[in-house]
Amino acid sequence: MTEYEAVIGLEVHVEVKTASKMFCSCANDFGGEPNTRVCPVCMGYPGVLPVPNKKAIEQTVIAGLLTDCEIARFSKFDRKSYFYPDMPKNYQISQYDLPFCEHGRIKISGKGFSGEDIGDVTIGITRIHLEEDVGKLNHFPGYSGVDYNRAGVPLMEIVSEPDIRTPDEAYAYLNKLKQIMQYAGISDCDMEKGQMRCDVNVSVRKAGTEKFGTKIEIKNLNSFRAVHRSLEYEIWRQPEVLESGGALQQETRGWNDDRGETYLMRVKEAAHDYRYFPDPDLMPVTFSDEEIENFRKNLPELPEAMRERFIAGFGITDYDAEVLCQSKALALYFEKGAALIKTPKLLANWIISELLRELSDAGTDISGCRISPEQFAALIGLIENNTISGKIAKDVFGEMFKTGKDAQAIVKEKGLEQVTDTGAIETLVDEAVANNAQQVQQYKDGNAKVLQFFVGQVMKLSRGKANPQMVVQLLKQKLD
Repeated sequence: MTEYEAVIGLEVHVEVKTASKMFCSCANDFGGEPNTRVCPVCMGYPGVLPVPNKKAIEQTVIAGLLTDCEIARFSKFDRKSYFYPDMPKNYQISQYDLPFCEHGRIKISGKGFSGEDIGDVTIGITRIHLEEDVGKLNHFPGYSGVDYNRAGVPLMEIVSEPDIRTPDEAYAYLNKLKQIMQYAGISDCDMEKGQMRCDVNVSVRKAGTEKFGTKIEIKNLNSFRAVHRSLEYEIWRQPEVLESGGALQQETRGWNDDRGETYLMRVKEAAHDYRYFPDPDLMPVTFSDEEIENFRKNLPELPEAMRERFIAGFGITDYDAEVLCQSKALALYFEKGAALIKTPKLLANWIISELLRELSDAGTDISGCRISPEQFAALIGLIENNTISGKIAKDVFGEMFKTGKDAQAIVKEKGLEQVTDTGAIETLVDEAVANNAQQVQQYKDGNAKVLQFFVGQVMKLSRGKANPQMVVQLLKQKLD
């Protein structure tokens, strides 16, 4: 409804990639048999003491610097009390009033989920705090079970300002945040493994007014697409309630992806319901200006910088760089291959047009590719030195993708070397001309497009192995 405006804020939980959990030495690995990666600390046994994971704290500070946050010189951990089966201690070690990072921002641009251009938008970051993750409930017919393997895994919560106005902006923000975390090596952000999860806060207000409406939280969103769809639904539902004379209350709603609608879960708790207080078992965490400056000097390269470097160093287009840098793994794959060949632009074309298509059809990403960057570079090298034509290269690439074999081995095995002998190609040209007198006359009458017909005939006679440039040159000599 156009007279209403949406006000959206996102709470994004990102599991930090570390060797061990946040406050104990249990392995921080996904999977495993239920309740096999637990110990007295993460199970909350009496008398145990937590020990903070230094790496997780450092990664949180890096995340803050990469999102232009202010880093706290003095911070502490707090206990957030609640009673639920997923947290065995009946409280969660988190941060309340003194988080590690505050007052940041992320700039987004480009297109959203729907394809609409969102322009250039800056989204504020309220805070980034560090806490421990909870266990995972599994529901079965007639009963439920809880797996505590995930309980105690370091978890960042990144809270945005209510600066987002559309589902497309929310989608772009999440993608940008995911890129930053992956490029920095802070998290793999695999949503299927629960490494990145999102809660949405959304309200509506009459356009042009300043006062916020009643905030509704949406939980159980397991994909960026679900975030986009749930926001579209709520931005429609809330004005409908108001216009029909109803009232909205602060509440938590779930998302039913099959039905495409939200549903009431519970009335929203307030902060005082959790009875936050400083954790007496954990000392405050302090940082000096020198320590923070050292973090700043060693920040990883982000997508924007890598795109600019690729454009300047490899001569690829803005579009090429944008596609290749969507994933850090794909960007590094291209970079390794591009360093080994004369024409990086050709490699970029092949990755974007051929490799990404094959990966999509196979339902995997670059991590599931059998072709190494070195093997791909070798294939491009065969094209560069005219050993094979571009058409033959596509057949070779298809075989490489299926088997992981080297391009040179496939070319030799199938006898696919390009014919560059002038005499051999001239014989094929003579045959094509002799067999197509009508087309010869059309060419002589001024129809230059017929030349492509003859190129096709020669390539057919050579089974695609004739050098196309030599074919065109010899045909022109004969026909002219």
